[in-house]
Amino acid sequence: MKIRIGVGAAGASATPGVLAELVAGLDRLGFDSLWLSEVLTAPVLDPLVGLAWAAASNPSVKLGTTMLLPGRNVVRLAKQLASLDVLCQGRLLVTLVPGLTWAPEREAIGVEPKRRGAFIDEALPLLRRLWAGETVSHDGAAGSFRDVKLWPLPVQQPLEVWLGGTAPAALERCGRLSDGWLPLLCTPDEAAAGRVVIEHAAARAGRSISGEHFGVSIGYARAPIDPATARTMTARRPRSVELTPVGLSALRTLIERFIAVGFSKFVVRPVVAPVSWRAELEALSAAVGDLQT
Repeated sequence: MKIRIGVGAAGASATPGVLAELVAGLDRLGFDSLWLSEVLTAPVLDPLVGLAWAAASNPSVKLGTTMLLPGRNVVRLAKQLASLDVLCQGRLLVTLVPGLTWAPEREAIGVEPKRRGAFIDEALPLLRRLWAGETVSHDGAAGSFRDVKLWPLPVQQPLEVWLGGTAPAALERCGRLSDGWLPLLCTPDEAAAGRVVIEHAAARAGRSISGEHFGVSIGYARAPIDPATARTMTARRPRSVELTPVGLSALRTLIERFIAVGFSKFVVRPVVAPVSWRAELEALSAAVGDLQT
């Protein structure tokens, strides 16, 4: 397996100087990729804008996003992601997610959680057809349009799409539709069991997912999480505090446990924005950088 480690930016990375420090450090220290997540009601950059800026500032770092699909205009999203892949010369990594269910984010997304899976089922095949250069017409929950032919097309053909999620329906969907799986907030044993479900679903759909395309997004803390931060984390994702490794040695141990059950792609994210990204990345590199192959 090719072990790769990317770094997810925290909220304090929303200024040009800080984001530049992060991107430069990733390149200098040999990390695989920069990741920006989309949470509409959190103090984070819009991922497409942030990644476009990063692409212009660095010619080699891969650019990853976990971004919302429910509630999107499918044609507009197809064009945005294709344009970004062209501008970064094929360095784009895409994971599409259904979004959080806590009240502020749920209302901002505008699609009830129980309807998001069906939206992804309908929208993802449309994205693939548009990126392949087909002329596409559609009338449904994911939009109504006729005879749309996308330009520009992505550099990557195909532009791969990974999915997240650990619920049974999300695992089945991943097997039927995705090119890879990037969950968060699961244990190594839960991830291994989820992979089995995904691979069985893929086989039933007459397809397969590369063994290299199973990864995990891991939030970590450098010190014990303070009560206020813990309350915010738990409100957004109930198991987040419980499943957050504290300290870089604990992060390394957790990554090694995931590697042992066949996972090879990792996005590591500080749950509290570091004061200095340069110092944070140097410490991360010393702690886990040698795990990359």
